[in-house]
Amino acid sequence: MTQQGAVLQGYNNELVKCIEDLCMQKEELNKQIQQAEEEKNKLQHEIQVLSEQLEYVCENLAQKVASRNELDKILAETEAAYMKILDSSRSLLNVLKKEVGSLKHSPDLKTN
Repeated sequence: MTQQGAVLQGYNNELVKCIEDLCMQKEELNKQIQQAEEEKNKLQHEIQVLSEQLEYVCENLAQKVASRNELDKILAETEAAYMKILDSSRSLLNVLKKEVGSLKHSPDLKTN
């Protein structure tokens, strides 16, 4: 019977050792889970911050694009108006030259 008790004691010792190993594995796994959760929370926070920054940049970009489009419109209108002024100035100059030319040929303006 003592031999059976010794065998039983050996089984018991192995069982206790296995339980202790499992407990150590569980503790290690808990540490890894905690680290992973901390990393996950950190990344989620960074994502939130980056999302807010992206939203701000997108809004700012949209405002700048709208401003540029408005400036393009103003510039096109200004250039068109300037071209009309140039055309009018050229027309006025041509008319003035024609009038001055006809005045030179007028007998009333000829001097002796």
